[in-house]
Amino acid sequence: MKLSIITPVFNEKNTILEILKRIEAVDLGNIEKEIIIVDDGSTDRTREILKNLENQHKIIYHQENLGKGMALRNGFKEARGDIILIQDADLECDPQNYPVLIKPILEGKADVVFGSRFKEKDFCHFSRWFYWGNRALTSFSNLLSGLNITDMWTGYKVFKKEVIGEILPHLTAQRFEIEPELTPQVAKRRYKILEVPLSFFGKSRTKKEGKKINLGDGLVSVWYIIKFNLLK
Repeated sequence: MKLSIITPVFNEKNTILEILKRIEAVDLGNIEKEIIIVDDGSTDRTREILKNLENQHKIIYHQENLGKGMALRNGFKEARGDIILIQDADLECDPQNYPVLIKPILEGKADVVFGSRFKEKDFCHFSRWFYWGNRALTSFSNLLSGLNITDMWTGYKVFKKEVIGEILPHLTAQRFEIEPELTPQVAKRRYKILEVPLSFFGKSRTKKEGKKINLGDGLVSVWYIIKFNLLK
């Protein structure tokens, strides 16, 4: 059994080594970990750091910044695991959640698992704008997809390899619209989606600290939710 961990990276020189250390430290018993890092045209020292890790992990380099959607799509193509998990490199999501995230798939209870930041009482110290914006967009997505999830934007989405194999040819998102595209892709095919609470979720970064999603991305997401649920 193998778990493929897809890690999109863009200008994460301050966090890339630490997130890899945390991923490697997770004990999954006899499940092998395959770490696939997609450098999305970083312009800081990230690429220099990754060059020294090429003998340890599979690394894909984009010559320019193509966006998170393209990074994930190219990472999915290289994944050889039985289960495929998305892991951001910004330290907001704790890899110690892996056993809980993959358990429903291992037990045959789910085809897709989302890790929810809002199913625990003490989820995170989000700003109220981020919290209510996320909940509003997730509710709108649920209305169109027929799902009942609490966190469409979660950084932790986990899939059986068969699910990725079926939806990958249909994915078109290049940037952050990959999040509202993945959800209806699995919903339309009636895959069983299960949410599990994240036992830990770090304090959300500010824009100054490297946060890449902003208010404008949230507003344009309304269009993408409509597009991917109703027009594709």
